Amino acid sequence: MFKKIKNLCNNESGQGMVEYGLIIALVAVVAIVALAFVGDGLGGIFSGIADKLGNSVPTT
Repeated sequence: MFKKIKNLCNNESGQGMVEYGLIIALVAVVAIVALAFVGDGLGGIFSGIADKLGNSVPTT
C-alpha cells in the first residue's frame, strides 16, 4: 500500500506539460495587462489619425 502511494508521489510524467501551461498562462496575463495600460493611449492616437484623415478626404 505504501509503495503505491510512494510511486504516485514520485510520478513526474505530466509535470513538463503543467509547467508549459503555467508559462503560457503567465505570458497571457502579462500581455493582457500590458494591452490594458497601452490600449487607452493607442485608442486616442488612432482616433486622432482617423479624424484627420476624415477631414482631408473630399466628399462627393
